[in-house]
Amino acid sequence: MSMTVFLEVRLRDDLSTETIESAIRETLAQTAEFPGNESLEVLVDDADASRLVVLERWASTADHDAYVAWRATSEGRAEALAAVLAEPPVTRTFDRSITLA
Repeated sequence: MSMTVFLEVRLRDDLSTETIESAIRETLAQTAEFPGNESLEVLVDDADASRLVVLERWASTADHDAYVAWRATSEGRAEALAAVLAEPPVTRTFDRSITLA
């Protein structure tokens, strides 16, 4: 069963847009290549451009769990993204939905 992840981040305001977007692209290129990742989208808050939500779709909870475990290793560390964050990200996972008629 597929699942959705919202990764909510707040970016530093003392860095250039180019630096921030480069870090996001570098990190998410790795995420996109990870087995089980189905899609990624970066949403920018209309009221505050320093706040983003990364919308991730995964083939299964197990695939996402494997990704999270990989990110916790030295090989998977997202140092480029960490360098542009103003605070730790908030992750929300959704593996259940309500079917609408």
